[in-house]
Amino acid sequence: MLLGKSVRLERIVNRNTGRAIIVPMDHGVSVGPIYGLVDLPGTVNKVAEGGADAVLMHKGLPRCTHRGYGKDVGLIVHLSASTSVATLPNAKSLVATVEDALRLGADGVSVHVNLGDETERHMLEDLGRVTSRAMEWGMPVIAMMYARGPKVENEYDAKVVAHCARVGMELGADLVKVNYTGDMDSFADVCEACCVPVLIAGGPKMDSTRDLVQVVHDSVRAGGAGLSMGRNVFQHARPDMLMKALHGVVHADWDVEQAMEVLEGTE
Repeated sequence: MLLGKSVRLERIVNRNTGRAIIVPMDHGVSVGPIYGLVDLPGTVNKVAEGGADAVLMHKGLPRCTHRGYGKDVGLIVHLSASTSVATLPNAKSLVATVEDALRLGADGVSVHVNLGDETERHMLEDLGRVTSRAMEWGMPVIAMMYARGPKVENEYDAKVVAHCARVGMELGADLVKVNYTGDMDSFADVCEACCVPVLIAGGPKMDSTRDLVQVVHDSVRAGGAGLSMGRNVFQHARPDMLMKALHGVVHADWDVEQAMEVLEGTE
């Protein structure tokens, strides 16, 4: 591995645990300026101080979020996008390049692929092109892999999720982000069949913080490498305290009760 890539990966993945806590903030393109992403510097500061390893955003946001103070946090530039008002909202297009990310001082890039969509072939082509280019520059790539399309009956099915993770890995991603399958045994099978770190997505905001902590705890115990969650983090009443709790679960192997003690009174 190129030294530059190793250095960048260590700004995203904790070198001691091999796990990562990433907070995506790319939702403004897909659904607009939702709650939690209006005061961007404030949100970045809260998750950074709480213990996030990296934040993830589109190329136009670093100019609004670089603080120049406080705890450092890794930067991942998201390269693909679509909007919720599009005719084909699951069809992602590349809107930035590896070179754009390098010029911004990023530590990694990410690409979103929806397997099963009518435009799957274009998204796979984009992912392959990005990983090839990233290899030349020593830039880590995170593949956000989901199954969404007419033939997909359940995007959380273990076999479907394992397929998603495997596609991302085989096309050159350094980390893959997938749905959690709902139980430790099936998610362990997903992780076992993927030779790169597997992160879980957050999806829609969960009903309770305990549910969120439990999911993160179980995924890590099953062999997962952490999380890449947006709304469940930045829309929490206290994102900083939630980050501290999840940092304990991911990087210090806390149990759920230990994490909930940190969060007492924050909901």
